[in-house]
Amino acid sequence: MPEKSAAQRAKTYDAHRGRQRRRIVDAARRLFDGRGIDRVRMAEITVASGLRASTVYQYFANKDDIVWAILNDAFEESSERAIDSIEGAETAHAKIAGIFEYMADELAKNPAKVRFLAQFDALYAHDWPAKRLLDLESRVHFQGFRYLKALIGEGIADGSLRRDLDPDLTMQAVLNAVVGTQRRLASLGKKVELEYGQPVDRLLRETIRIILLGLQAPRPQTVRRKSKPSRGNKRNTRRRVP
Repeated sequence: MPEKSAAQRAKTYDAHRGRQRRRIVDAARRLFDGRGIDRVRMAEITVASGLRASTVYQYFANKDDIVWAILNDAFEESSERAIDSIEGAETAHAKIAGIFEYMADELAKNPAKVRFLAQFDALYAHDWPAKRLLDLESRVHFQGFRYLKALIGEGIADGSLRRDLDPDLTMQAVLNAVVGTQRRLASLGKKVELEYGQPVDRLLRETIRIILLGLQAPRPQTVRRKSKPSRGNKRNTRRRVP
């Protein structure tokens, strides 16, 4: 049997390392979703992965690194799907609607991922610097938030969005509203459905519908002209002399 080339051996080794890393990340993701990120210890992730501690530490120095690895994977997947969601959209308003529709689909079809992001937000608020998240977003997101900001300017120009919107402010405000609602609904899940009697994805879609209506440029109103009555139809207002 011929000996593998150096390139083949490197490829096999990289594939092996990829599988090992995936085992660790998948084990951590399951534990985080079941018990919460802050309640899971590194030793528990090691046991759940079925690997030796020395192997796990070859990939991740601590639990924080695993959390950020999961976040990186989530961002990469979201970036790809967000790009797909705007394909074929002809106006900025339609592109924004596509991105928000993707977010509603995520809540319905992948709630565990959204729950993780909600947990991350809570920890990020006091455990990690903003620069670390901004660096990750700039590496992963399709053109980053600059693209989303540019969508507002594009929508004003193409007439699909209101002219009084502020490109520097509007998209950030709107995106935070949708993201915040999505993650809150994912975190509370069945409790929200029992409280409001509606599926969580339907509640999010209604939120999105209202936001999109607020962004949309008002349609020009057509002024109806009052038709003048023809002379033949005019009433004879003269009083007849008896």
